[in-house]
Amino acid sequence: MNTTERIKGVLRDTLNLGERAGALTADSPLLGGIPEFDSMAVVTVITMLEDEFGITVEDDELSADVFATVGSLCRFLEGKLAA
Repeated sequence: MNTTERIKGVLRDTLNLGERAGALTADSPLLGGIPEFDSMAVVTVITMLEDEFGITVEDDELSADVFATVGSLCRFLEGKLAA
């Protein structure tokens, strides 16, 4: 399973998106685009992504740009994995 599919799985499970997660693409907006994706959900999603990918995300690495779209979140995680 590629990074995007793994992210979509985390978003599906964390935000209880069900079948809606299958329609997510790299261009799908997250913040402001998914009502369930609020500030509290960001913390939960980050925790789940850390567990899923075996990474640690520092507070100073996070910005609204990271959560703009599924693709921006994917690029962020791929950068973390490459480091």
